Amino acid sequence: MKTELILVGKTNDRHFQIGIDDYIGRIMHYMPFSIVVIPELRNTKAMSEEQQKEREGELIMKLLQPSDTLVLLDERGKEFRSVEFAAWLEKKQYTSRRLVFCIGGPYGFSPAVYARADEKISLSKMTFSHQMVRLIFAEALYRACTIIKGEPYHHE
Repeated sequence: MKTELILVGKTNDRHFQIGIDDYIGRIMHYMPFSIVVIPELRNTKAMSEEQQKEREGELIMKLLQPSDTLVLLDERGKEFRSVEFAAWLEKKQYTSRRLVFCIGGPYGFSPAVYARADEKISLSKMTFSHQMVRLIFAEALYRACTIIKGEPYHHE
């Protein structure tokens, strides 16, 4: 199963990027994984929040294939403990050809992206910066991979 993470806007903080890159390298030992960055929109001051979400949504939708399983990282999504997320991921390995996670822009997702999504996952009830969520998700995905393989990274 191929796994992809779609991001809106590049990671600006080099400390986060170093951590993300480290986890990407680790994840690649377990599964094909890539990150696709949608460039930040230009002239957003002239756009409403809804217009920004619509434009970002169009760019996200262009990257998807009909058979993709799309999972949005969204504050209203399902929360998992690490072991539960690993079990969920393992099941997806048998039911999905390409698993696509997506972190939206600053205002979330357009209605079209929500309608296309197969599932929504929340990393926490707390709010984190979009920059930080990228690192947290990369670590959570790596942790799930090690749990699936029975490796000692995760402790109960």
